[in-house]
Amino acid sequence: MSFKRLSVSELKQRLVDAPVAMVDIRDDAAFGAGHIEGSVPLNNSNAAEFVEQADKAATLVVVCYHGHSSQDAAAFLATQGFSDVYSLDGGYTAWAAGS
Repeated sequence: MSFKRLSVSELKQRLVDAPVAMVDIRDDAAFGAGHIEGSVPLNNSNAAEFVEQADKAATLVVVCYHGHSSQDAAAFLATQGFSDVYSLDGGYTAWAAGS
């Protein structure tokens, strides 16, 4: 399994069309300062629990600062059995800028 990449505009359309699970891998301070509505923080302390409890068939979008670290996290989640995983191109920075 592998992941796919998703633009901000594609994510906005998906959010209109159907529910999408989103995880934000930025640090707690950055997440607290702003995040995409509905996203949940994912870090080393809760990753195992998330992998165990999440619906692996659901669409899952991984968000980071600029869209680089999310690719590694998305690849990891794909190896854990998630079948529809995306990395958000440009990360939260692009989302916040409205791109």
